Amino acid sequence: MASTYSSDLKLELMATGENAGTWGTKTNTNLELVQQAIAGFESIALSSGSTTALVMSNASISNARNMIIKFATITLSGATTVTIPDSIEKFYIFDCTAVTNPTNLTIKTASGTGFVTNSSKIFAAYSDGTNLNEVSLDTLGGTIGTISIADDAVTSAKIADDAVISAAIADNAVLTVNISNVNVTTAKIANDAVTADKLQRKFTISTSSPSGGSDGDIWFKYS
Repeated sequence: MASTYSSDLKLELMATGENAGTWGTKTNTNLELVQQAIAGFESIALSSGSTTALVMSNASISNARNMIIKFATITLSGATTVTIPDSIEKFYIFDCTAVTNPTNLTIKTASGTGFVTNSSKIFAAYSDGTNLNEVSLDTLGGTIGTISIADDAVTSAKIADDAVISAAIADNAVLTVNISNVNVTTAKIANDAVTADKLQRKFTISTSSPSGGSDGDIWFKYS
């Protein structure tokens, strides 16, 4: 009985009693292919306006088996496509940092769908055997803690109008050091979103005389 090959990484699956005297060599080849799949890196040259087909050959080092694919420096002047083989299930990292006009680049399976690279950055994706699926930040679970956000990182351009609502602000979470100058405008704050308990220093307007509070609080009395 002859060898067969695995569907995803094309490793040689040897039959019992086969390859006497060469079994060790073939096993070492399989281990090299596994290494390529989980740690391999290769630079790939693209041709603007054409399709570059990555390949996965049985029992031999192949560019589509690499974990990391970096596209060599190029300016894409027209629609350009990179394909990976159909029917394989694999995770990939695509480095597009050297690609100018990356919106002209589509990465997909040979017969299925994929995604367009919208910037000269690094993209993660997985093939499910039919399509190539981008792993984008807005699809990931979890939350970002305050400690993970640099001072002045939240700018006006990054906040949609009326995006700041009371339920999204923890008590005493609005600190001066975390707000860039003139980035918080009226349009960015929903009506009644900023209440006294959301601020480190309380601002009160009242007909009563000042009472209670802490140093730094502001109290306006009117009649």
